[in-house]
Amino acid sequence: MTWPQQTGRFDLGDMTMLSGATLPGAFLSYKTHGTLAPRRDNVVLYPTSYGAQHPDLEWLIGPDGVLDPARWFIVQPDMFGNGLSASPSNTPAYPDRVTTWDNVQAQRRLLRDQLGIERLACVYGWSMGAQQAYHWAAIFPEAVERIVVNCGSARTAVHNQVFLASLMATLEAAPEHLGNGRFAAQPVAAMRAFGRIYAGWALSQDFYRAGLHLTALGAPDLDTFLRTDWEERFARRPAENHHAQLRCWSAGDISANPLYGGDLAAALRAIRARVLLMPGSTDLYFRVADNEAELPHLRQAELCPIPSIWGHRAGNPIQNPEDAAFLKTQVRRWLD
Repeated sequence: MTWPQQTGRFDLGDMTMLSGATLPGAFLSYKTHGTLAPRRDNVVLYPTSYGAQHPDLEWLIGPDGVLDPARWFIVQPDMFGNGLSASPSNTPAYPDRVTTWDNVQAQRRLLRDQLGIERLACVYGWSMGAQQAYHWAAIFPEAVERIVVNCGSARTAVHNQVFLASLMATLEAAPEHLGNGRFAAQPVAAMRAFGRIYAGWALSQDFYRAGLHLTALGAPDLDTFLRTDWEERFARRPAENHHAQLRCWSAGDISANPLYGGDLAAALRAIRARVLLMPGSTDLYFRVADNEAELPHLRQAELCPIPSIWGHRAGNPIQNPEDAAFLKTQVRRWLD
């Protein structure tokens, strides 16, 4: 079954970042699914996550999926740094740090100026997409009715930053690194190490103890799994784009902006949207405890952990029917 789909590019011109630096010739790539209602009240924003481009995340869109394009007009904006929107790989003067604030400001302009949309029925996001959902609700509280924070948090935790710092250090140690996240050539050996580090964090200890990398994902052995599922997947993207998005992830904080001056509790209290917090019960990045700490400051929120041993990937369960069914049930309930 098919539904209306359209890809596009929105040019923002020279855009000033939160840091004060300029992103010259900024642009967003995006895709829409479904039909915009006459009252423009059926819009779900579905931003991308770390290292992902919109086609990587389309699997949950469909009449029987998590997001039904027969009911919702789904907009997928590509994050800065993912290779489709403005990124180090296509913008030589890409700034040192582009934040989630910057992404959300650009998305607001895309929706208003390109699509004529002022208000969102929901922002749905996983991982860095969840961070964007949280930012939307805090920065534009009057414009968002609901958000789904799927394996994400309002502020990147220190333990999460340690993980991200290890990945950045791995890339920066490569002989191809020119400094400031730029590379003379793709650092092949460093990217192999990068993928293997990632594999130890994205899935839980229980996942590996149960041997699901062999049974559920069909790898013949651990080394093959690390090579095909992690090394080769990350190697498809330029290292400079990876580095830029790591910086963005590490700086994630809905209060680190002129509106809230670093006061996280105030930023959470300002959110008017109904918030569904869906941490993975064994996620090593965005812990259930992070969302539990946020919950008392939110006006209308529910904590609904994903009961899974798939770690962070429980929130993007393309190869995991049980978690996909849980996600579909809970998100559709929230949207209804």
